[in-house]
Amino acid sequence: MHSLIPVCETYARAALPALPNAFVLEKAVPTDFEATMYSPVICLILRGAKETWSGDHCARPTAGDALLVSHHVPVRSRIIGAGPTQTYLALVLQLDLRLMRGLYEQVADHLPPTRDATPLLVKTPDKSVIDVLGRYMALAENPLDAAVLGPQVLQEIHYRLLMSDMGAMLRDLMTVDSHASRVAKAIGVIRSRYGSPIAINPLAADVGMSPSSFHTHFKHITGTTPLQYIKDVRLIAARDLLRTQDDSVSAVSYAVGYESPTHFSRDFARKFGQPPSRARG
Repeated sequence: MHSLIPVCETYARAALPALPNAFVLEKAVPTDFEATMYSPVICLILRGAKETWSGDHCARPTAGDALLVSHHVPVRSRIIGAGPTQTYLALVLQLDLRLMRGLYEQVADHLPPTRDATPLLVKTPDKSVIDVLGRYMALAENPLDAAVLGPQVLQEIHYRLLMSDMGAMLRDLMTVDSHASRVAKAIGVIRSRYGSPIAINPLAADVGMSPSSFHTHFKHITGTTPLQYIKDVRLIAARDLLRTQDDSVSAVSYAVGYESPTHFSRDFARKFGQPPSRARG
């Protein structure tokens, strides 16, 4: 773990063009809660601590822990362990679920049992996971090494996670027709169609679940109901549009699927603590 800190400190304030799916986050002060959407990642905490809420579920990884996220989930997150004498430092790696699915097909008969499956898991990672993350980050110093060796090391990272104690939900997600995979399909539909009306019962039927089962398993995996998830996706997308574009608040509200700008402004202020007119970047 300690061997990762120097290389991560080197890239804490710089991009990683050789490793575009990885980035290093460093903060010198605690942060306020921010509503955002997590994608499938592994976040290795090297210094400090953070707090992440998904619905009623709270994850508080500290130095030495890893936060593994298996699905796209709306969260409220803040850094709680940072200060002038010790900054918060974390390595974040985006996961490639297509790569993991290919690996799953190779090792399906050799997987450990799936226990304690949760979409936001905090656990001390295996030494094998830390070692391969260290080897991957070391490639950042040589773009040619990264280009030639990076895909192999990245594949090993996904393999180690899939086979580790941390990989329960990932293994469940890879299983055909599991609740985790069906909810993931529904999430994909929502994320691609949030600007249009989305009816919950037909969505449940499309992924092969009854409305009651869909609601139960969707909330278990995302921490929220399908309707609230759709609202969260729309509001987070709207905030991003307001930060990056000059469209009016009304235009943004319609673009993300709201039928009433007034309703949109009320929901936006409730979620982010300010009206959309003040969310400009």
